[in-house]
Amino acid sequence: MPMSARIIDGRALAAEVRNEVAKGVAALVAGGAAVPELAVVLIGDDPASHVYVSNKVRQTEAVGMRSRRFVLAADTPERLLLDLIEQLNRDPAVSGILVQFPLPPQIDAARVVTAIRPDKDVDGFNPLNVGRTAAGMEGALVPCTPLGILRLIKSVHDDIAGFGALVVGASNVVGRPMARLLLQEMCTVSIAHVRTTDLERRCREADILVVATGVPGLIRGHFIKPGATVIDVGITRIKSGSGAERLVGDVAFDEAIEVAGAITPVPGGVGPMTIACLLANTLGAARMEAARSKAKEANVTTAV
Repeated sequence: MPMSARIIDGRALAAEVRNEVAKGVAALVAGGAAVPELAVVLIGDDPASHVYVSNKVRQTEAVGMRSRRFVLAADTPERLLLDLIEQLNRDPAVSGILVQFPLPPQIDAARVVTAIRPDKDVDGFNPLNVGRTAAGMEGALVPCTPLGILRLIKSVHDDIAGFGALVVGASNVVGRPMARLLLQEMCTVSIAHVRTTDLERRCREADILVVATGVPGLIRGHFIKPGATVIDVGITRIKSGSGAERLVGDVAFDEAIEVAGAITPVPGGVGPMTIACLLANTLGAARMEAARSKAKEANVTTAV
């Protein structure tokens, strides 16, 4: 008999995270720390990027943090962007720095993420944060999307130790850090991608399936292990026969919902959690800075 999966409500969980962040911000400021501030840098005039940045700024301010937005022309030289990042690195009022992707072709993304100070790298892309995440070290700022995905999974399962997990997609933004986080949770983790030859078989073995390829409908219903938890990270805008546009994921949702135990929708699943975890990372960065400031003050007092 066909089953109907539980829909994992990313919007509701994101609201919970934002509420937690708002309380954390209030407590931090009540303890004498400065109001956390997120600096967002946008290069170019891509409409989707402008929408994303506006959402991030609005949600940042809604939880009691400050935001600062920098909008640069599409032909901005890389050197100018790197100079701006260095200014923000040195600015004590700035808790976190986010550079909105994608970047124009004249700017090297690797140079940009490396230029952001690791303790202000709220996207979690700086190589030092990547290494700390891989090693399971404290103090790492973890990439927002994998962090949000883990919370989505844990809304379904209290304990995932021993689960078989497959991450389809091996990007540095989602796939690889996601695999590391699942490994830290004591899952048995595999990584696949669009060129994996036995993808269907591998998917059918997974208790947890995270798909982040950008290929609409790649994972069909019969790929999924009955009862599995499926997280669809993909989001692609397609046109229907009537010319209307709609957003779809990497998983054939109408098929998957009849097989999976729990599944995220597109939209309304992973996306809201990514922004919520960006806010959580910004608060985390502000807390670490406040702790360092208190330690310095204590050292000065002791020396005197």
